[in-house]
Amino acid sequence: MFKKALRAAHHWEVGQELIAINVGDGILLKPKKPFAQTTLAQVAGCLSYRGKPKSLNELEDAIRQGVMQQWHDRS
Repeated sequence: MFKKALRAAHHWEVGQELIAINVGDGILLKPKKPFAQTTLAQVAGCLSYRGKPKSLNELEDAIRQGVMQQWHDRS
């Protein structure tokens, strides 16, 4: 939580996610950039899937791998 004056000075919104970067003798805080705005037509192509349906175990493994990768990227 940051004081309003600090948020205002850096144009940070309440609840905005920040990235903490270790710079040796301190940390650098940068706003996390959101995904670029897209339309439904741009992303609808990822919904079509041809092939054997994935099992629940395969879906859970993919989710687990994604979470582990994101967690690893944060350090």
